[in-house]
Amino acid sequence: MKFSYQARTKEGEVQTGFVEASSREAALGVLQKYGLFVTSLTEVKRPFWEKKIEFLRRASKKDVIFFTRQLAVMLRSNVPVVESLETIARQMKKPAFQEAILKIAEEVEGGSTLSFAFSHHKKYFSPFYIGMVNSGETSGKVPASLDYLADHLEKEQDFISNLIVAMIYPVFVLLVFFIITMVMGFFVIPKFKEIFAGMEEDLPLITRIVLNFTNLIKDWWFLGIAFFFAIGLTFFSFLKSKEARKFLDKILLEVPLLGSFLKKFFLARIALNLSTLISGGVPISQALEITGRVVGNDVYRKIILKTRDGVRAGQTISANFAAYPNEFPIFFIQMTIVGEKTGQLEMTLKNVVDLYQKEVDRTLDAMMKFIEPAMIIILGGLVAFLAASLFIPLFQKGLSI
Repeated sequence: MKFSYQARTKEGEVQTGFVEASSREAALGVLQKYGLFVTSLTEVKRPFWEKKIEFLRRASKKDVIFFTRQLAVMLRSNVPVVESLETIARQMKKPAFQEAILKIAEEVEGGSTLSFAFSHHKKYFSPFYIGMVNSGETSGKVPASLDYLADHLEKEQDFISNLIVAMIYPVFVLLVFFIITMVMGFFVIPKFKEIFAGMEEDLPLITRIVLNFTNLIKDWWFLGIAFFFAIGLTFFSFLKSKEARKFLDKILLEVPLLGSFLKKFFLARIALNLSTLISGGVPISQALEITGRVVGNDVYRKIILKTRDGVRAGQTISANFAAYPNEFPIFFIQMTIVGEKTGQLEMTLKNVVDLYQKEVDRTLDAMMKFIEPAMIIILGGLVAFLAASLFIPLFQKGLSI
């Protein structure tokens, strides 16, 4: 929402302008933070074409990374926390995130710790993030903890970006085929139907299949859209269920090839989270608890939380992981044992991260090298099938003449 305001400064000067915020109260809060005494505040009604799409206004992972880097630099330069937060808030382009930072500054000014203030804004700051900041406060090394966090978030962002890029190509090819099918079904094939008039009994099977399928699409396209919409809605509703997600988390790990890839992905994530948290001074049991919350798979979450309980009872991490050979391979367990014996668990886990991330990257590259030609062959085959179904009758007719 955009507001037009009129206000006075502490010196009594009149100031006017515009401010973006999620509500009138939030706009007042932002202006008061800048030391202004608001005398008038009116919402500006904008035409629908000028309104921003809501998801574009949300803070992205990049915004959180930028905020973390900036805060680390300012705190290392001995700028007070509240002043640092207010300064960074002015640089943020997303109004909702800007408001969240200003509220955090207000809480810190009121006596709250930084990690406690972050915990009230879990939409932007994960349990992992809050745990790292809390550890920095305990050890007196908040800037170092923020640097660790920024590095960690950047690695995760790169990792997820690579996965998304790997999925773009096959989706694009399927979309192209869908468009080709629609164009042929509505514009090309109807022309051939006129040529084939009176030849229904002599048409090859593939031609009859294509013509009947085209008739179905053309006459009942709205039912097809409704069907796919219903399937999509049912699928997403299914995914929202906790039990459904738990079921999928378990099943996907058992799918050939895909399961192996996902295991490497989650193992890299576990090792990265644990190494980052332990390096930041977070106690091992707490590091395990935070990692369990953010790992993203119910099977691994349960194992990690059981391991946390075992560590609290005096057991080692490696002994608990060894009880799950299907989820944790021998290499991961051996590296954990070495780290525990040498007292450098965070370093050995970083080596595990490097190995598994390279394996995941290699698997993604291999998948792309396989998917690209496979999709081209499939697309070419489908187009050839359509072309053959239309031209074979013409050749037959030409030969008969």
